[in-house]
Amino acid sequence: MAQDNSGALTGGCLCGGVRYRIDGECREIICCHCENCRRTHGHFAAYTALPQSSLTLLSADTLQWYHDVSPDTYRGFCNRCGASLFWDLRDGRKQISVAAGSLDDSGELKVIGHIFVAEAGSYYEINDGLPRFQGGSAGAFEKDSDG
Repeated sequence: MAQDNSGALTGGCLCGGVRYRIDGECREIICCHCENCRRTHGHFAAYTALPQSSLTLLSADTLQWYHDVSPDTYRGFCNRCGASLFWDLRDGRKQISVAAGSLDDSGELKVIGHIFVAEAGSYYEINDGLPRFQGGSAGAFEKDSDG
């Protein structure tokens, strides 16, 4: 895994305006096929999740938060290059989701399943044999935050 000198995972946006460090374990990657994620990412979204306290913003000059149409849902993105970085459900949970593609290296993190497949785009098929849920996974994945 791409790590800094402390052994933490690192990542950021395309232009470098947002950089972050993750200290501690991350949930394996879940692919979300909901319409909001597809519109945000241009395809389905792959997210890991971790305690908010494990995420440190190293630079955030271009980080902006968009309040999604879902209650309490916020998406963090770079307002310069447009990279989608974070998904945060601000309903009292102390967890944040990080776009797997924004990690410098995902290392050993692997995709473990798919959520909101009922909203998947008709232009692709999900045929990897991993668990699929028509909506949210209702906590079926350890440390799951549906995003």
